[in-house]
Amino acid sequence: MRRPNILFITLDQWRGDCLGAAGHPVVETPHLDRLAAEGVRFTSHYAQSAPCGPSRASLLTGTYQHVHRSVQNGTPLDARFTNVALEARAAGYDPLLFGHTDTTVDPRTVSDDDPRLEDYEGPLPGFRMVLDLPEDRGAWYRWLEERGHDISDPDRFLRPRTDMATPAGRGASWPPPPFAADETETAFLVGEVVDELERLEGDGRPWFVHASIYRPHPPFVVPEPYNDMVDPASVSEPIVDVAGAEHPFLAAARSWRHARPPVDHGDLRQLRATYYGMMAEVDAQVGRLLGALEDLGAADDTIVVVTSDHGEMLGDHGLMSKLGFFDQAFHIPLILRYPPVTGASAATGAVVEAFTENVDVMPTLLDLVGVEVPRQCQGMSLRPWLEGTVPDGWRTAVHWEFDFRLFAGAVDLPGHLCNLAVHRDRRGKYVHFAGWPAVFYDLEDDPAEQRPLGAHPAMADYAASLLDWRMATDDQVLADHIALPGGMVVLDK
Repeated sequence: MRRPNILFITLDQWRGDCLGAAGHPVVETPHLDRLAAEGVRFTSHYAQSAPCGPSRASLLTGTYQHVHRSVQNGTPLDARFTNVALEARAAGYDPLLFGHTDTTVDPRTVSDDDPRLEDYEGPLPGFRMVLDLPEDRGAWYRWLEERGHDISDPDRFLRPRTDMATPAGRGASWPPPPFAADETETAFLVGEVVDELERLEGDGRPWFVHASIYRPHPPFVVPEPYNDMVDPASVSEPIVDVAGAEHPFLAAARSWRHARPPVDHGDLRQLRATYYGMMAEVDAQVGRLLGALEDLGAADDTIVVVTSDHGEMLGDHGLMSKLGFFDQAFHIPLILRYPPVTGASAATGAVVEAFTENVDVMPTLLDLVGVEVPRQCQGMSLRPWLEGTVPDGWRTAVHWEFDFRLFAGAVDLPGHLCNLAVHRDRRGKYVHFAGWPAVFYDLEDDPAEQRPLGAHPAMADYAASLLDWRMATDDQVLADHIALPGGMVVLDK
């Protein structure tokens, strides 16, 4: 029996609440909403780490950060780990990558002068790179040049134009860049993917394409008409913490340059509106990609997965970027559609509120294509949810980790103590720091996480639950093997 195709789409820095289907009041995502209506949308889905490199390490290996230990952009991913691309390749796929995975090569596997040791934006082993689109964006700039643009100052494509007046009521990120809506970085990548899909479908063999889309990652700029799609006056005010004693982590984070929101309130509201416009632009290109899949007659034979690596603080809690422990940085979307499974059950258009994690994506894909899930994977296949059933013993909490050792000098802690871990369920969120006091949020009383508590009657129970999770998710690949007469035995498979 022919295996299905896989179209694995990641959207960089996309908050989980930012979908029309999720009820967001101003974000317009008709194409993602349609995909959700034809598949299954997971509303309580979370990343396991940030920033991009560590998060994708968890997503693509199915392991938690304390196991894979790629804790920063540029931290090597241990070569002993398999991943979704290597497993798919072993099963006969030729996994293709468009964009980036931000994987740093294991230095023990290459010579000391290997140029990959100077770059955190390498491809994940197992993928064949078709379009390399790192932060320098060279391929996109060359494509713009072919379309008549002067690329002698490529940075101007990442900035709002300065030759047009900003209307009243708009802020600093309102002006569009000097290119059209069909010339965005996302449009370029999607065009390359569509061309490849046409070739792959002519081949007649099952394919695996990872379309890693960089937006709505900053810089916050988007072409017309998306730059003016959302009125800043219509966006919600950023969440502001209740005044009181400030945890040392938050005090430090709010001092970091890259995490500071715009000082001008109007510029902050515009930035939020621009971010939502960027999402609409990406949604349009995702729609173009899904439309090409349908035009090729491949939609019914293709597993489509859409998720993100992490979210964006967007000024909430006085922070920008993706860091720390707030939901805005770790709650992300997940949509899955595979017609032979989702279309053949009551799950079509279903909304799953149970907690799911990015470590579940690799085992789900392998399960759906009939490949054995490696013992390494710490997530669980989502197939039962896609089939409209509720699996027994599903998790009742989610977990994530954040390592901030790059800022060790600024916070006066040893690097190995600059990390935190989160245990979050419906009632509360417990944040444990290696070098600082723990924090608790009573989500029943404080759903917006505005009042961090240093003491709460439930904290001891949450601390115990976090420790239980941590101990139960240590690496088990060889730990449960034992040598006995007659050969090696696996004690707990």
